[in-house]
Amino acid sequence: MTTVDRWQLPDGVEEVLPRQARIVERLRREILDLYQQWGYQLVIPPLMEFTESLLIGLGRDLDLLTFKMTDQLSGRTLGIRADITPQVARIDAHSLAEAGVTRLCYAGSTLHTRPKSLLASRSPIQLGAELYGDDSLAGDVEVIRLMLATLGAAGVTQVTLDLGHVGVYEAVLAAAALTAEQEAEVFDALQRKSRPDLLLALADVPAPAAGLILGLLELHGDAAVLGTARELLAEAAPDALLAVAALESVAAAIARSHPGITVYFDLAELRGYHYHTGMVFAAYAPGHGQALANGGRYNDVGKVFGRARPATGFATDLKALMALVPASTDEPGAVSAPDSDDPALLAAVAALRKGGEIVIRCAGERPDPRCDRELVKADGEWALRPLDS
Repeated sequence: MTTVDRWQLPDGVEEVLPRQARIVERLRREILDLYQQWGYQLVIPPLMEFTESLLIGLGRDLDLLTFKMTDQLSGRTLGIRADITPQVARIDAHSLAEAGVTRLCYAGSTLHTRPKSLLASRSPIQLGAELYGDDSLAGDVEVIRLMLATLGAAGVTQVTLDLGHVGVYEAVLAAAALTAEQEAEVFDALQRKSRPDLLLALADVPAPAAGLILGLLELHGDAAVLGTARELLAEAAPDALLAVAALESVAAAIARSHPGITVYFDLAELRGYHYHTGMVFAAYAPGHGQALANGGRYNDVGKVFGRARPATGFATDLKALMALVPASTDEPGAVSAPDSDDPALLAAVAALRKGGEIVIRCAGERPDPRCDRELVKADGEWALRPLDS
């Protein structure tokens, strides 16, 4: 290994340097304060847990994303969290076990064995909020509004809200009566939005059912899509109409609180299908190809921890939000203090720091380059003056 190699980080793993770290920490504090104002309580789950609880209930994808190791104390398998959501579900179901509605939020580092997408980080700082015990559309609306408020706190004002509902796909597949093998192939093709592959997967499926499934690929766009969905599904998959009505209701509620928002419907959206049970949603910003935040309803995720609970929530990556904050050359000024144990000087330094000033001891011949003022003694008193350039 050469000297240069020692400084390299694994692909998809980044260090956050001072200027970026200041932005990340400011966002973290402001957004967690925002969540508190909405009634969401902060929890701090551990970085690693036994895989039996860490990987339960959220599908095979999470298993593939999780780094695993053997615990030297117990001999059991540990996982480094790739997603904080199942940890919060465990806290709600087991550690807190409170009756009624529970609102929880979190912020912490996660680690992925591979990036979720081409440009994604393998070490995101996940931040999010979860609402337990509320199975109403009002609960979904609350969480979506909080997701939009999160992006607003990061300065993201132009947002496209992507809405879907897994109930549409479930109703169509139930009506089609596919074999398990056919369903797996159809799911894969729909998830990738590949019409040629979907046609291959439907080669042996009777025409009415195949046409119904192919129609899902076209059910995306503005609100007119909901009318098209009703026409397509009313007779063949009537159970899907409940999901369509739910989408219409949620979109109307969001439009009332966010009149200028663009809502995009995708009724074949299968992101997180293996654990989502209802509404799914994501937020996009112009010029940013990946979703800035996403979430959905995942009822009964706490069942494996002894308490099945309605649940809905969302998450975002603080590193992704950091990248959208405009670069600023305005760094906070600082005060240079002499290297002295003079009690009066120490008292002056303490008072300045208590007032929010950055005070840096001058450790060499020149003050720290961030300093624009200095403490000097004049007439027996320590006072501030501009630092000579």
